[in-house]
Amino acid sequence: MSKEVTAEPEQHPAKDYTDPPPAPLLDLDELRLWSFYRSLIAEFIATLLFLYVTVATVIGHKKSANCDGVGLLGIAWAFGGMIFILVYCTAGISGGHINPAVTFGLFLARKVSLPRAFFYMVAQCLGAICGVGLVKAFMKNPYNSLGGGANVVMSGYSRGTALGAEIIGTFVLVYTVFSATDPKRNARDSHVPVLAPLPIGFAVFMVHLATIPITGTGINPARSFGAAVIYNNSKAWDDHWIFWVGPFVGALAAAAYHQYILRAAAIKALGSFRSNPHN
Repeated sequence: MSKEVTAEPEQHPAKDYTDPPPAPLLDLDELRLWSFYRSLIAEFIATLLFLYVTVATVIGHKKSANCDGVGLLGIAWAFGGMIFILVYCTAGISGGHINPAVTFGLFLARKVSLPRAFFYMVAQCLGAICGVGLVKAFMKNPYNSLGGGANVVMSGYSRGTALGAEIIGTFVLVYTVFSATDPKRNARDSHVPVLAPLPIGFAVFMVHLATIPITGTGINPARSFGAAVIYNNSKAWDDHWIFWVGPFVGALAAAAYHQYILRAAAIKALGSFRSNPHN
């Protein structure tokens, strides 16, 4: 008497992470929540502190003799270090964006709603203006005479080169944000609580090393906008479009690369469509 052997279907291991559902495009209900306004306050204060410390470092460096200042390395550390600190402090409240380009990239990836993205950018720009305003209040004479920390295209570089540098620099930053906050990575590295802020801050540090000689490094439209408003110089305004277009294009490219190539969102969506018997 023979026994029939039936092959059991292959079992795939269950995922040890869960992708959050996409944020709705228009979530007006969140406008009624205190947590939404708490997030706006957190973004405002974080961007204010970020601009105050970093622009004060830039002015302090320019005020000192070449051998006494912190140098370009110190400026890069100031920007990267503050991002590390502030993302660590605010990630659990607002997500720790502190940058309209980061917010724009996360909006494109459906991580935040349109109203939240818009109001985050407003809060970030207002915080940047106030932060640079504090620098001018405390260091008025050197601030006015040493460029005000404004982003401009440096001598010897074209606007096209500056735009390309801003696109690539922002791509590095936003790509790092996506990678560091990926649910798949978080599930495996949840025992390291500083993992996300550390590479994000280090990405800002590295990009500043490469881009300071070209544009002073924007990669953050709020940072550039706040300095341009307070310094209010024609050269800063002439070049200002670069520091919005470049970061937004870089954020768009990073979001598309991470979501549709690395995470294969388009292929997954197509497979789900084909497997639906009603299609």
